[in-house]
This record gives sequence, C-alpha cells and structure tokens, in this order.
Amino acid sequence: MDLCEFSPDYVRAIAPYQPGKPISEVARELGLDEAKIVKLASNENPLGLSPRARAAIEREIAELGRYPDGNAFELKAALSARYRVAPERIVVGNGSNDLLEMVASAFLAPGRAAVYSRHAFAVYPLAIQARGARSIVAPAREYGHDLEAMAAAITPETRVVFVANPNNPTGTFAPGEAIERFLARVPPAVVVVLDEAYNEYLPVAARYDSVRWLDAHANLVVVRTFSKIYGLAGLRVGFGLMHAGVADLLNRVRQPFNVNNLALAAARAALEDREFIERSFQTNAAGMRQLEDGLRRLGLAFIASFGNFICVRFEPDARGPSAGRVFEGLLQRGVIVRPLGGYEMPDHLRVTVGTREENALFLDALAAVLARR
Repeated sequence: MDLCEFSPDYVRAIAPYQPGKPISEVARELGLDEAKIVKLASNENPLGLSPRARAAIEREIAELGRYPDGNAFELKAALSARYRVAPERIVVGNGSNDLLEMVASAFLAPGRAAVYSRHAFAVYPLAIQARGARSIVAPAREYGHDLEAMAAAITPETRVVFVANPNNPTGTFAPGEAIERFLARVPPAVVVVLDEAYNEYLPVAARYDSVRWLDAHANLVVVRTFSKIYGLAGLRVGFGLMHAGVADLLNRVRQPFNVNNLALAAARAALEDREFIERSFQTNAAGMRQLEDGLRRLGLAFIASFGNFICVRFEPDARGPSAGRVFEGLLQRGVIVRPLGGYEMPDHLRVTVGTREENALFLDALAAVLARR
C-alpha cells in the first residue's frame, strides 16, 4: 500500500514551484567561489535591505524567545497610516504568496474555478490546483495580460481572478484605466486579486492609485510585498488591502503567527525608509537602461519591462544558441539567471536588474557565451 495514493489526485498532480538557483547550489555543483557568483534570477533588490530595517532587526533579536504579535498590530497601524485604509481591512502574510494562498483557501474548492493569464506568476495555478479548483488560462497579448480576454473567460463557477501588474515573469503592464474598466466588468461575486509585487518600480507617469478603488469594489484585493524594493525577500512579509469582510475570511484561514518577529519589525521600519526606497528605484531605473542598451548592442530582442527584471529572447538557429545553452553558459561563468520553460517561454531568460557592476558582469558573460555560438 502506498499511503500517498490516498492524497487527492489534484494534489498529487501538482508540479512543485521551481525557484531560481541559489548561489550556494551553483557553487557546489560547478566548484565556483560563492563570492564571485552573481545571482540575477529571483528579482531581489541588489542593494540588500534598508539601514532602518537592519537596525530594527538588531533591536528585535532579544525578543525572539517570544511569539510574534499574531495580529501584526504595529505593522498594520503603519500600513493603515500610509494607505489610509482601516486596520481591519489589512491582512499580513508570510510573503505576498501567503496572501494568494489565503484567497484560494477562502474562495476556491472542487467545482469552482479561477482565471489568470498565460505567462502569469506560477503560484496562481499552484494555489488553484491545491484546492481542487479548475484553472482557466486566458490567452496573453504580446506576453502580457489581455484583460478583455480574461473578463470573457469568467464562467459561473469562477470565484477568483488573478491579475499581476506589472506581471512576473514578463514585466508587462496594464495602465490603471484599463484595470478600472476590467474591474467594472467583473461580477461582484468574483474576487479580483490585483498582485502589485512590483508596483514601487513603476515609472512615475505610469503609476495609479489602486487603493482608492477598494471602496467602489468590495471584491478587490490589492496584494503587495516587502520582498522587492524594500529588500526583505529573506524575511518573507507581504500584505493585502481589501474589504473588511474579505479580510475576516482570510484571517480565518491564515496560519497563526504567520509573520515572524524580525519580519514584522523590519517591514515596519522599511516602510518609512524613503531614502532607501528612492535609491533602490533609481538604481533599478539606471540598471534597466544599462541592460537594455547592452542587449541592443548584442542584437538581442527583449520584452519592455516595468519591474526590476527583463526577459530576453534567444533564437535557437544559426544566429545564436538556444536559451537553455545560454543559461548553462552563464552558469559556467558564475552568473545565475532564470529560464522560463515553465512559463511556456522556452526561448526566453529572465534577468534581474542588479548593481551597475553586476549588470556589466552579466553582459560581458553573455557576450562571451554568444561568441561561442
């Protein structure tokens, strides 16, 4: 008897999420010096964490013998003041992924469905399948969300729609007015999860205020994270803004003490570190220009990105090697990027924007790989 056979079919059929390769793994596999490896695979902030967050972590260490505040009172208060949303409309999670899972647990089950776009974040189908619900994959438009197609894909059994803006892994972006029109078309019984993990990287001209839509749309859940521009990826803390009734449901399925002491303290401090946030934004903008210019010089096509990463296309023909060969060639040179075969984009690699030095190392390594054909 195989005990695992008693697990539901939809759970056994899940293909586990594949994260970007960590530096230590590459060093072990290839015998490289960890200090010389550049990781541009997981969309982390190359500047690390903010000085204020670091100081908050150091102050909090003495209290690690105690459980964290399960209600995240102080962090919610800070978020409430920042976004002018009542604390009872805020849910804090162990990374923004935790919020996505909570929504799935609260609203999905066998016989229900959720809509997301092709080439969208890999956690959406995982969260849907883990609840025995059906995934409805809307066709993409130029690697981005086709909001008209997504609205048309909604069926009577649909209970959740996931929209990533900007989208990971493609970096594509839907303007605020397009999102508003989409919200107006979605039935009120369908939860719209607006995943804005990369919101803080948007150019000023592209920014919109999704929080103000909450009063008009009780079915809207705005999800953000401290893992990206705030530099706290290793601490795992995110948050969602929503209708109070929805927040109450999510808190019913939320794990107790789901965000640890260090994460709560660091996130609260990072939220107020405006200087670090601005420096991270400017570093990313300059790095994006550096990568785009370098890719153009190499004659490579890429998807215009509104995040802190860029997707590069490699044509497996006489002009150059396949994306898989480029990925392996970069690994051999100590540069980690992200292959996108799992996103139905086998000819693309995703590259995180690093520091100026890291970007230059990547471009040099890429040129060397391409020169070998």
